[in-house]
Amino acid sequence: MVDVAVMQEKIRVVESKRDALVRLLEQPDLGTLRIDVDQALEELDDLIEEFKQTFPEGAAT
Repeated sequence: MVDVAVMQEKIRVVESKRDALVRLLEQPDLGTLRIDVDQALEELDDLIEEFKQTFPEGAAT
């Protein structure tokens, strides 16, 4: 079983890398890859939101 604190730290790492997808999405020459990057960003945001709902910050001890 994975410790909640470990999962929270891993989510923080993933959140910190979210900006890379945002910067990539801003590239004008992305072409059809833009669809995939946009989808990845949406799924990442959903994952982060679901994690925060399941494990609120104050719940980690």
